[in-house]
Amino acid sequence: MNNWSDYPILLAIAETGSLTAAGKKLGMSQPTVGRRLRALEEHFGSRLLSKEGGKLIPTTFGQSVLDHVHRMQEEAAAIDRSSATLEHSLAGVVRISATEGIGTAWLPPVLQIFRQSHADMVFDVGIGFREFNLAQREADIALRWQSPGTQNSLVAKKVADVTFGLFASAGYLQKRGTPQSLNELEEHDAVIAMIKDEHPLWITDDNDQPVHMPDNVTFRTNNIWAFKNAIGAGYGIGVLPLCSCGMLDGLPVRRILPNFGQIEGLYLVAHEDVRRSTRIRAVYDFIADAMKQDAAFFLNGGESIFENAANMHCGDGLADNPAHKHIATAN
Repeated sequence: MNNWSDYPILLAIAETGSLTAAGKKLGMSQPTVGRRLRALEEHFGSRLLSKEGGKLIPTTFGQSVLDHVHRMQEEAAAIDRSSATLEHSLAGVVRISATEGIGTAWLPPVLQIFRQSHADMVFDVGIGFREFNLAQREADIALRWQSPGTQNSLVAKKVADVTFGLFASAGYLQKRGTPQSLNELEEHDAVIAMIKDEHPLWITDDNDQPVHMPDNVTFRTNNIWAFKNAIGAGYGIGVLPLCSCGMLDGLPVRRILPNFGQIEGLYLVAHEDVRRSTRIRAVYDFIADAMKQDAAFFLNGGESIFENAANMHCGDGLADNPAHKHIATAN
């Protein structure tokens, strides 16, 4: 009988295409990964992977084995999820995934309100733009932009409409002038954050394609904090949600084209199985209700109703005027 723990190693190699990358993903050395693969191949008496175009890809037999591995993984995750459905205590760990901004500034102080009544609750918050796999219990609850995702057996609700605006530093605008229309953006410098699937954070059309993108991108990063500091440092114009502009406090940043606003939906998502867990359902409902209460903050910026989330406020004219009639982007 071969070692069951060898199968995730085979899966990691097939997904990454190399022993080294699989080792990094699993926290193992490259020689260990190679040795475990050879042991599995010796057990079957057949090659599982072959090298093609510099990458390791499954052989015909290897793909057959991987099909079984995927089913084993799904069954293991189902066992894990079913155990969660039996938990009726408002104590223990709840894993939440969110992006920077919402997950780093708004969520922690708001969740602390929940803990005031449930002190035995522990929150494990994963921050990033990748979609945590809810079926595999990488997270119990996820906050996702634009859509809940395509994964099967998800339950989701839209919890906020979030307005995005255009921002630049006072120094940059003094040097380059203030754009008076969306078309004029193309003549300026851009600061870009690379978010989900390496998609640039910028104005988009109905097909989610960037429009009015300046030819000159002076700063690009996958980190929102670096992105915001680059806007404040005068690299150029960037797109930010109005409810995050409090993170620019201390930086000489101004909102430009204030009658422009692009609205994106924010969704709260969970797997249908884990929602039957008392503690996960309680946290899910609490976050949904908190976002409903703070709807004006997400839509217009200004002040969050949650006193402990005051570090996310928008001050000195950065918040939206609810009377503004927002213009749409030109395709």
